[in-house]
Amino acid sequence: MNEQEEKLLEAISDEKLTEKDAYNIRKNGQSVKRKNNPYIDIVSKEDNKGIDVYVKENTLLSIVHIPVILTESGLKDVVYNDFHIGKNSNVIILAGCGIHNDLHNDTEHDGIHRFYLEENAKVKYVEKHYGEGVGTGQKILNPVTEIYMKKGSSMTMDTSQIKGVDDTLRETKALLEEDTTLQINEKILTDKTQSAKTIFTIELNGENASTHVTSRSVATENSYQEFISNITGNSKCYAHVECDAILKESGKVKAIPEIYAKNVDANLIHEAAIGKIAGEQLMKLMSLGLSEKEAEEAIIKGFLK
Repeated sequence: MNEQEEKLLEAISDEKLTEKDAYNIRKNGQSVKRKNNPYIDIVSKEDNKGIDVYVKENTLLSIVHIPVILTESGLKDVVYNDFHIGKNSNVIILAGCGIHNDLHNDTEHDGIHRFYLEENAKVKYVEKHYGEGVGTGQKILNPVTEIYMKKGSSMTMDTSQIKGVDDTLRETKALLEEDTTLQINEKILTDKTQSAKTIFTIELNGENASTHVTSRSVATENSYQEFISNITGNSKCYAHVECDAILKESGKVKAIPEIYAKNVDANLIHEAAIGKIAGEQLMKLMSLGLSEKEAEEAIIKGFLK
């Protein structure tokens, strides 16, 4: 990889590769580097573009890196990645996509990720999206995440759109069985005329299944964001959905919550708060010597942290 590609990879990576880690690095629609370890096998699909990641039973604290970078203007990359998480295993999966587009054709990456968690499996999934480049071509990212959780499994999903993505449709679907826990933390920043739409569809089917979804977003200039959540409780279960957004300039945010209790013991909660930065927050920071712009930037950084 050249220097530009290395920097793009660094922008979407929380941790550097180590000798113990498994990884698959994808560039401009092709796998360019791959490494397995004794606990994790990464296999190319025979019938489609993408990979199958197999985490063996009882694997403890292993890390898988699956970053994607695109530097070819006009490329539309679609990839199907399936993650098979063995019983009683504990794994961290670090993903994300960075696009560099200096020309006038749109560049797009659509990643369809499916997670199959066996009993008592535990997953932390981290995904970062980032766009850069001086061209007028759009940087487009459309991630789809499907999660299937068996008894006693748990998953934490941390997703963030750092900056520079012109258009995105983010879809997350999950089916939770008995005694499962799903926590989702989403952070999105849009500016200029960018658009971001998020759809969460979660079904809590098993007794004592629970989910906590938190979406924090900042919409500035003339950008637009839309948050849709559809949570269904089919048993004794718990769900808490929070949508918090900050508006600046002419930014717009729409929140559309739907919670559907189909069981008398389903406990479902939705909260939404949208507005500008509170004046007292600005005044407090400005009293410490920050300019208004610096105070706003500090508040936004803390809000999306």
